[in-house]
Amino acid sequence: MNPDQFKNIEITLPAKPGVYRYYDTEGKMLYVGKAKHLKKRVGSYFQKQDHSARIKLLVKKIEKIEFTIVNSEQDAFLLENTLIKKHQPKYNVNLKDGKTYPFIVVKNERFPRMFFTRKRIEDGSTYLGPFTSKGKVKSIFDFIKSIFPIRTCNYFLSEQNIKNHKFKVCLEYHLGNCKGPCEGLMSEGEYMENVQSIVHILKGNMSLVKTRFKEKIHEYVEKLEFEEAGEIKKKLEIIEDYQGRSTVVNINIDNVDVFAITNAENFAVIGYLKIMQGMITQTKTLVITKKLDEPPEELLSIAITELRLQFQSESNEIIVPFKTELSEETIIQTIPLAGDKKKLLDLALKNALYVKEEKNAGKEKREARNQNTRILETIKNDFKLKELPYHIECFDNSNIQGTNPVASMVCFKNAKPSKKDYRHFNIKTVIGPDDFSSMHEIVLRRYKRLIDEAQTLPQLIVIDGGKGQLGAAVEALKELNIYGRIAICSIAKRLEEIYFPEDPLPLYISKKSESLKVIQQLRDEAHRFAITFHRLKRSKSAINSELQNVKGIGEVIQKKLIAEFKSVKKIKEAPVEEIEKIIGKAKAKLIIDHFQTHVKSDSSDASI
Repeated sequence: MNPDQFKNIEITLPAKPGVYRYYDTEGKMLYVGKAKHLKKRVGSYFQKQDHSARIKLLVKKIEKIEFTIVNSEQDAFLLENTLIKKHQPKYNVNLKDGKTYPFIVVKNERFPRMFFTRKRIEDGSTYLGPFTSKGKVKSIFDFIKSIFPIRTCNYFLSEQNIKNHKFKVCLEYHLGNCKGPCEGLMSEGEYMENVQSIVHILKGNMSLVKTRFKEKIHEYVEKLEFEEAGEIKKKLEIIEDYQGRSTVVNINIDNVDVFAITNAENFAVIGYLKIMQGMITQTKTLVITKKLDEPPEELLSIAITELRLQFQSESNEIIVPFKTELSEETIIQTIPLAGDKKKLLDLALKNALYVKEEKNAGKEKREARNQNTRILETIKNDFKLKELPYHIECFDNSNIQGTNPVASMVCFKNAKPSKKDYRHFNIKTVIGPDDFSSMHEIVLRRYKRLIDEAQTLPQLIVIDGGKGQLGAAVEALKELNIYGRIAICSIAKRLEEIYFPEDPLPLYISKKSESLKVIQQLRDEAHRFAITFHRLKRSKSAINSELQNVKGIGEVIQKKLIAEFKSVKKIKEAPVEEIEKIIGKAKAKLIIDHFQTHVKSDSSDASI
């Protein structure tokens, strides 16, 4: 796939976290990658030139790009890992023998222990995770245990053993980390409440725990125990910031298909996730074109049959937003309202909604692109150009009686302003009000730089002015040996005449013409941009020249005064006390004395 082919795909890529997949001409997966920003990450493969030979070979082989949106970078990390292990793409690091991610296990026993593990044993225990950062989750887990004491011993705490006083409390009890269920000092019901609270936190269901913390903070504040309240508040903030559980992977959901649907006027989009052994192994978005305004139930049924056949799914359960009429009556249809399955359904819907929005936006973009192309065709025909003017640049000068001469260049691409390409120019080589020489200088500087940096040149240059300014710009292009390669014209303000080099008569275009409107918009934008810059320069010049004449007042003091009073006039009118507050009595006296001296001097001059 070359960069030009990629441009057609680039507009569909979202600025969201997700996982992207590259396929070759045979549909074989070449590479799986994760991204915080899918558009930037995938685009980097086709926009950078300094790739290694291996990456260049990969890009050359890419025929198709697919992506899946997820909710966070962690979800992208886990999904990438799952897909690499399942599909073993040629250009990915081999993870077949790589480590697995840790889980927190709640053991299936009385007074259950909780600890980290990388192995899953089918003994009825509950496994939470997996987690991408053991260190991060361990710190949260240790903190949670300090709030909800959980035993760390491996005693067999049967009812009979506790009655027979077989065990004695250990150091953990005396440190306050355990409440001694081994000696019957804590009931099983109370212990299980703590276990459930920890599970809620690790699964992201934190409202119960947060409410409890807020109550504790309130209690401490009422007792004026502010330090303890502050500690609980810090822990509450840690819990609120924590995003330990992934919606992508859930160990308790196995061999399930997830289908979501979103409707548009003429089509519907179905989002599909394939869950195997608690992990997403396939994703797909399917667009169905409506023929007879079919209801969502019918469209979803068609999609389910098609996608299950395509991925050879034999799962007995599907997660759907509503009941469908499937021919396979043995399939269990789950319509989740909350919990992990609902989050998976939401994720499938999120991907479907993105495709729907892009499809609708794509239509609008195509219409706008067609309109822009039509306008460019009109400009090409009206101005007798050799090619469509996708890239147009317009120049304007600005000065008042030769003071602070500046210039501007504005850029239109596809008949629309490209403000990131606008440029200001300080006139460096011209003294006095010489518009022709100024125009020569800025055109020469602009295109010399583009040539030196090997950047693309515009198809059309527009000069704000008459034949004099146009001639000066042409001379600059000739010096650079690019005259004739770029079309150039000028627009005069009075009658909106269009002048071309070596053509003694101007071109008059209908005032209703779209091409003239674009050129006028360019001219007006260049004029506005130049005037704004000139006013800024003139204002700074006036302020600096007057304050710089005050002996003993440096640049730092000048900035302080302007920041506070905004203008020299207001400094002159300000009471002495206000100036003294800003810069002190000594510096304020210098300012006041200077202005008073100049007022007297001006009055004397006026009376002579």
